[in-house]
Amino acid sequence: MKKLFIFLLFILNLEAANYKSLLFHGNCITCHFEQKAISAPSVIEFKKQYLLAFPKKEDFVKNMARWVHHPNTKTSLMSGAINKYEIMPELGYDIDTLTKIAQYIYDTDFTKPHEGHK
Repeated sequence: MKKLFIFLLFILNLEAANYKSLLFHGNCITCHFEQKAISAPSVIEFKKQYLLAFPKKEDFVKNMARWVHHPNTKTSLMSGAINKYEIMPELGYDIDTLTKIAQYIYDTDFTKPHEGHK
């Protein structure tokens, strides 16, 4: 019974990671390419800025999700990017979805092959 429970926890954790990857790759990479800036800062660029400001996962996730929920020039960590690309539009995603995406961004090393990366 204990082995079944551990197996189920593993499967549920894997499914949660897959869901977060799907949310990220189905939405964010439309504008934010992982390793190069074209129409918006790359994921590597903005992740670096958020990690500098919020190294703890809880703070990183909370602040990124909150900012993307209501983008604001006054609270932006990337004023240069706003000058270059304009401010990110409000996308209408709920805070729970943005939290899952921010968790995926925090947990993923975009410099290496990862789930969802082609």
